[in-house]
Amino acid sequence: QVQLVESGGGLVQTGGSLRLSCTASGRTFSTYAMYWFRQAPGKEREFVAAMSWTGGSKNYADSVKGRFTITRDNTKNTVFLQMNSLKPEDTAVYYCAADYRGTLRTTEPRYWGQGTQVTVSP
Repeated sequence: QVQLVESGGGLVQTGGSLRLSCTASGRTFSTYAMYWFRQAPGKEREFVAAMSWTGGSKNYADSVKGRFTITRDNTKNTVFLQMNSLKPEDTAVYYCAADYRGTLRTTEPRYWGQGTQVTVSP
């Protein structure tokens, strides 16, 4: 069982930056691929970024490439999402997810956090 807790969301102006954090419970964090998804009001949940459990590979949605960066610190059981050059269309609830030795293209990770709201004002 893995529990995930996100933090770092908030209100930011267009062009600003935020860093989301997601801390996982358990002692086997390093064996989990980690993901960020988001869901805007009235829209389907969409993939944002993924990082392999080895830490050697990453994958991003086209809409965030070059602006968002996913990293992980296995000593702190934490995954981060650095978001730069934010746009109003990035406004959504952001969810952290984990999957045991998952692939970068996993669309339904097993474990999910509760989400953190990110709002980008025009």
